[in-house]
Amino acid sequence: MAISDADLKYLRRCVDLAREALDDGDEPFGSVLVDHTGTTLFEDRNRVKDGDATAHPEFAIARWAARHLTPDRRARATVYTSGEHCPMCAAAHAWVGLGRIVYATSSAQLGGWLTEWGAQAPPVATLPINTVAPGVVVDGPAEELAETMHNLYRAKFGR
Repeated sequence: MAISDADLKYLRRCVDLAREALDDGDEPFGSVLVDHTGTTLFEDRNRVKDGDATAHPEFAIARWAARHLTPDRRARATVYTSGEHCPMCAAAHAWVGLGRIVYATSSAQLGGWLTEWGAQAPPVATLPINTVAPGVVVDGPAEELAETMHNLYRAKFGR
């Protein structure tokens, strides 16, 4: 499925959350959980700066959804995110049975930029979501948001 104008609206909110995280001294990632009617159910941003490297917004969404949504509602929901899920978050997404994922920038894009800037690589392999969770429908990246996310990432990880 192609990324629609409605998808871009939610992805822009993810970018806003990523900017909020960066402004708070954290890594610039943000995510939104939307149900099948288009209602935003939950949103969060990265919160890893205080030492919990698992405090990713996609992981928080999976945990929230497992506690608050029926399996059917989880399967019909969409997770929008500023950056493609890491393997931990992709696994959590699949384990709780969430539906489609739409992301603004890919792990490959971020990895290329980190290399370009001479930044430290993440401690976990950057794998495509479908390598970890082959049954999940995934759409991205959204080229319209690449420059904005590039700038946010550079502000945090660039040298």
